[in-house]
Amino acid sequence: MYKVLVGEYIDDEAVAGLQKARDVKVDVKVGISRKEILEIIHEYDALIVRSVIKVDKELLDKAKNLKIVGRAGNGTDNINIPEATAHGVIVANTPDSNTVSACEIAIGLMIASSRNIVAANNFIKSGKWEREIFVGNELFEKTLGIIGLGRIGGLVATRMKAFGMKLVAYDPYISDERFKRYSCEKAKTLDELMEKADVITIHTPKTKETVDMINAENIHKLKDGVRLVNAARGGLFNEEAVAEGLRNGKIASFGYDVHAVEPRSECVLYEFDNVVTTPHIGATTYEAQRNVGTQVVKQVLNGLRGEIVETAVNLPAIGREEFLIVKPYINLAEKLGKIYFQIEKTPITNVAINYYGEIAEQETALVDSTAIKGILEPVLKEEVNYINSKPLAEKRGINISINKKDHKYKNYSSAIEFVITNEEGKKIYVVGTIGMNNEERIISIKNHDVDMAISDNMIYLGNEDVPGVIGAVGATLGRGNINIATMNVGRRENSAIMLLTVDSEVGRRALKALRELSQIKWAHYLDLTI
Repeated sequence: MYKVLVGEYIDDEAVAGLQKARDVKVDVKVGISRKEILEIIHEYDALIVRSVIKVDKELLDKAKNLKIVGRAGNGTDNINIPEATAHGVIVANTPDSNTVSACEIAIGLMIASSRNIVAANNFIKSGKWEREIFVGNELFEKTLGIIGLGRIGGLVATRMKAFGMKLVAYDPYISDERFKRYSCEKAKTLDELMEKADVITIHTPKTKETVDMINAENIHKLKDGVRLVNAARGGLFNEEAVAEGLRNGKIASFGYDVHAVEPRSECVLYEFDNVVTTPHIGATTYEAQRNVGTQVVKQVLNGLRGEIVETAVNLPAIGREEFLIVKPYINLAEKLGKIYFQIEKTPITNVAINYYGEIAEQETALVDSTAIKGILEPVLKEEVNYINSKPLAEKRGINISINKKDHKYKNYSSAIEFVITNEEGKKIYVVGTIGMNNEERIISIKNHDVDMAISDNMIYLGNEDVPGVIGAVGATLGRGNINIATMNVGRRENSAIMLLTVDSEVGRRALKALRELSQIKWAHYLDLTI
């Protein structure tokens, strides 16, 4: 049984769902003191927090059994990420829980300010009626500038493309492939975006680089009559500079949900009728609040069970859409990685992970980590996880290289190739792909071409290329009551291999019987369960 400590409030339904898990014992101690949590944290495998409990070195040193910390929310300021990583503890937040809500309020502010909806609403409720004073702008065929093309920026791009807007984005940390995916022209500099955009929306974290991105020094570079939206973090647009732009007509409107100071009752921007503002309600939807609890519970359970924690912050960040694309390759890479130490015993010096075709166009850092986990797991067992796989490889003197090829692997539109070099200088090649219906397939092993679905239980044989081998293998496994599901053979020069999937584990006695066959050079049982 895994023990989970819920130290801060999450949705009641989410807690109930966690308590229903058969392999989990849950203790809910909302408001637990620092002293108490330090005294008991060694008992727990998982901890769920919001923003109050400090997960620092002192706590982590005492948390001998801790495997994952779930942060119910987006920020992780109260968690020492490097220290958690050093302790092999996964930290997962819930960044996707309010992305749709944040995207929608940004678009709502964009529409409301472009069409003077709030001012018109207040006007008519005061008992007056007039239309001409509320002339606004259509968004159709206007250029939308998106600063930050991450999760929320990508959602905004998708939706505003449907409005018929032209899209230009600035994000120096995003690959060119992402700009293409969202049909965004790539602005090489912020100035370039400012000069082109009729409407600008920002979707970045608050850092030294992003604070006051539009300010008194660069506001003159904006197009005349530009409309600004900020539903990300307060202070990304300098409020005094925006106010001055509103006064002189440089800025036509400003819609914002986030403030430089929160809470607040006074602001220089409140005097303008062409400013639409809300009290940081981007995540204040029933759906978002429910999603926070549901998502943090899901990630905690995944982490405890050794499954992929897609929102881990000490793994490479990846959005929901990208994750759905690469997820099949995550499991494939881990299974392919497990093959080496089940067929070879010589220590590894180098691992090259090569991506071919369509998968090479994706962000694969998460796949890299799981691939390395797969390589090390047969020898390190419980010591290795998705967080510490790369550091463990480095400590063992293994050099890792990641290579992306813009062409196919033979006739396969996507493929992952492992080239593993051991201390003897021997190179072992293993290649896999994803087939129809997300089926994991191995397509080459030790330079022998095969093409078969991967199973949890497989047998890898080297054999003499002579008649009667298949019959002898089938008869031997039959005597061991092991049923063959599929078989694939490969031939190269004077060598031949067989790859079989079987319905059950293969014990030592059955392997010994196979190895004693005169036509068999080697026989290995491959346990590829995850």
